[in-house]
Amino acid sequence: MSDPSDVSRPYVVITGDAHAGASLDTYREYLDPGWREEFDAWRASYRNPARRHLGKKKTKNWNSAERIADLERDGVVAEVVYPNTVPPFYDRAYHVSPLARPEQYPRWLAGTRAHNRWLADFCSEAPERRAGVGLIHLNDIDDAIRDVEWIARHGLRGGVLLPLPAPSDTHLKPLHHRDYDRLWAAIQDHDLVMNQHSGQGTPDYGDQPGSQVLWVVEMPFYIQRGLVQLIVGGVFERFPRLKLIVTESGCAWVPSLLARLDGMLAAARAGMIGEIDTTAEDLPPHPASVYARRNCWYGASFPHPRDIEGREVVGVDRILWGNDYPHYEGCWPYSRENMRLAFADVDPTETRMMLGENAAALYGFDLEKLRPVAEKLGITPDLVSTPLDEIPADSACPTFQRVRFERARAARG
Repeated sequence: MSDPSDVSRPYVVITGDAHAGASLDTYREYLDPGWREEFDAWRASYRNPARRHLGKKKTKNWNSAERIADLERDGVVAEVVYPNTVPPFYDRAYHVSPLARPEQYPRWLAGTRAHNRWLADFCSEAPERRAGVGLIHLNDIDDAIRDVEWIARHGLRGGVLLPLPAPSDTHLKPLHHRDYDRLWAAIQDHDLVMNQHSGQGTPDYGDQPGSQVLWVVEMPFYIQRGLVQLIVGGVFERFPRLKLIVTESGCAWVPSLLARLDGMLAAARAGMIGEIDTTAEDLPPHPASVYARRNCWYGASFPHPRDIEGREVVGVDRILWGNDYPHYEGCWPYSRENMRLAFADVDPTETRMMLGENAAALYGFDLEKLRPVAEKLGITPDLVSTPLDEIPADSACPTFQRVRFERARAARG
């Protein structure tokens, strides 16, 4: 093994964005026994809406050995694990589902608790290499606090996937509402990370022309709303040890958003934004950029070089690389190529932070225990600093597609 102080040693690569879940039938055994009969009736009529993916990559969600082998082939030694499969009683996967309506809540709560139990077992199969992100709801704050306590007690050191109410979720209060303060206190006391992931907080676009494209195009805006509400609503002022990461959303947007928020808050503190009287507003005393620098991180999954350019403003210690395994839109199985694309011109010390050290610090991975595997995989500074000339032709990753388009446009002049 190389000397840990050697700057040429391989990077310890941790993906800050991976997804896993059990099969529906496996989830049954993780349900509270009182829900199993109702689950059997529901299961008999359920049909997966993503049937074209069945039989292709579904086992990667729960087969521990297969995942480790895939990730190692991709140069990755550890993962932060978000949900992926359909929990009991849901219509589709948790991370693309709307938030539970009151009539859905009891069953969906049973389903997410089954997922959390499964996830704790799944992470225990490779505890040094997995940080699982547990699921909570906002419908009942007491229930949410109980789930936070369970997540902390059972070692899901990925923290909680914080729900983000969409504008249409009128049955739930927005994140800046004071009613959530008891929840923020519990999360802070247990030192858990609050995660939000691209796709959360988006409205229902219906089944209309362009609906799917609109969902993708507007997704970056809606996921930013959680960060804005927590900052402007003074949550980080009242709970200064809270930690929020916004994942699979890049970070090129951060400098301009923070500059705008800083200006807005300064004007509001002065008592007026245009003709809007803000003298009665209860506003945080510091600029938004102060809270972002202290309380916020960014999961730059399959990053474009532009995401890395603003790291001086964002904070090089606040950016986490991810490959979105096993999603087709991720850079897996071409993570080496994405690293070369994004980090070829970046100082290796900073690259080392964004590829793994930041994730280790945020989620509690032990770098020294992971280093022997990293030595074997050989993701070296020399490899990553080699510019990427050829974009993988068979990858559906939007970053690769975007760069392919940009290069073709540049070639045409």
